[in-house]
Amino acid sequence: MSDTVRIALVGAGLIGKRHAAAILGEPCARLAAIVDPSEEGRAFARSLDVPVFESLVEMLEVVQPDGAILATPNEQHVEQGLTCVEHGCAILVEKPIGTTVASALELVECAARQEVPILVGHHRRHNPLIASVKRAIDVGKIGGIRAIQSTCWFYKPDHYFEEASWRKLKGAGPVSVNLSHDVDLLRYFAGDVVRVQAQSCPSRRGYQNEDVGAAILTFESGAIGTITVSDSIVAPWSWEMTSGENPVYPHTSEGCYQIGGSKGSISVPDLSLWQHENGGRDWWSPIAAERLDTENSDPLRNQIRHFSMVVRKKADPIVSGLEGVKTLQVLEAIQHSSDLGAAVEVLPVQA
Repeated sequence: MSDTVRIALVGAGLIGKRHAAAILGEPCARLAAIVDPSEEGRAFARSLDVPVFESLVEMLEVVQPDGAILATPNEQHVEQGLTCVEHGCAILVEKPIGTTVASALELVECAARQEVPILVGHHRRHNPLIASVKRAIDVGKIGGIRAIQSTCWFYKPDHYFEEASWRKLKGAGPVSVNLSHDVDLLRYFAGDVVRVQAQSCPSRRGYQNEDVGAAILTFESGAIGTITVSDSIVAPWSWEMTSGENPVYPHTSEGCYQIGGSKGSISVPDLSLWQHENGGRDWWSPIAAERLDTENSDPLRNQIRHFSMVVRKKADPIVSGLEGVKTLQVLEAIQHSSDLGAAVEVLPVQA
């Protein structure tokens, strides 16, 4: 394999176009082909002078890429992933890895047998902001995590749903589409989840999915997490509007995550580390913040560089297929708990 990894893009929608831009910006990778049956997808491929195919199988047989990015609707991820595995093609599959834990685990197990790498597209783990927070936690800056919370509120306009009818279906609401990133980061910071108590409300626009949801997560460590999500609330509190990661969203100076520990707390994405003076722990003592050090780089381009290393088997995936399954398992438990109106246990999974 040459130093330049040949990557095919499957799906040229919103996130697919961002992946294409990331590939084109990285010398370690080359956009080898696009798979998209739509006229918009074909036009996009022509604008980049890249071969375009309607069929994933045909592309794999003709182009034989080193890796493929699956940026397609959630329900297609597992089937397309299995097709790539059969052709020995490494995968970067957009989150969530699948629509059910059972089917996603089938993909992960098949890839493991065939020794085909899987990287799941929880790209926020590739953001330097998140890396700074993770380092601070790992070296004990805040002590043991006792509580962690996430707010994910925004308003998706009606035309967002009209442009792609699958976004109106059950399983394509904000819990699975948007909460996936937040659940993954809460797991990344605080560890595995063992219990979920959740509630959601049906879409007021009349769609099959929910438009607001909330959950209490119990972590194996004993920490408690709280998380809320809605795509029908006008608000500044979401990763998209606070991180500055994607310039298409307006930037606010608000936060969306708080991580509380026995020695201090961190707010994200402003990276404020709060501690009492002189290392004390006393609510009557002065408390002040210092900002964690970080750098500035595009997480999608960082992810492409990492994927190129994974394809060449020079690095283990930062977000493996099994990690993707564990995050999906929590999302599935949130949906199940909402339907039951009761707590749901999250059992260990292994591949």
